[in-house]
Amino acid sequence: RSCFATSQWATFARSWFLIDARQQPPGKIATMCSVRLQGKHKPIYHALSDCGDHVVVINTKHIAFSGNKWEQKVYSSHTGYPGGFKQVTAAQLHQKDPKAIVKLAVYGMLPRNLARRTMMQRLHIFPDDELPEDIRANITEELQQPREIPRRLSEYTQEEIDAFPRLWTPYVQTHTHTQAWGGGGGGGIVKVFTFI
Repeated sequence: RSCFATSQWATFARSWFLIDARQQPPGKIATMCSVRLQGKHKPIYHALSDCGDHVVVINTKHIAFSGNKWEQKVYSSHTGYPGGFKQVTAAQLHQKDPKAIVKLAVYGMLPRNLARRTMMQRLHIFPDDELPEDIRANITEELQQPREIPRRLSEYTQEEIDAFPRLWTPYVQTHTHTQAWGGGGGGGIVKVFTFI
């Protein structure tokens, strides 16, 4: 009975998840956040019940876009007054506020109802890896990054480089044979044959 009570308490309690956004696409991070904020990862989930958890996202100033999305992706807003339509690129928005892109991505993936504002209050975003002590003490689980961070060639050991499969072998010239055709007088054709 005590095991059942503990598992039931863990199901109904609000957990705190940590996500590292370094070198990760904002859309993948937002998908993970949206599922946890709504509580869709729990067996007790219902659309009308408020059973979501807290999500802490760190290193948002080190997010990564694929291709040329930093310049092509445009964020729009309107003040409500005439001439108040504003557009900024992802690079401009990220330079102004390193947390804004992740926040807007998560906000767009939550259901469009009155519970969205409550769910957003459980999202805690930090531009770097420095967390307040009260939030750090609450974290119960760190989620795996959705995309593996590619390593530089200098970060591989010599053993890993040697064990990497070779796609082709370097060309080695071992013997050269020259043959000339044509009449005397120096106007002939010369061909070079290489044998391995």
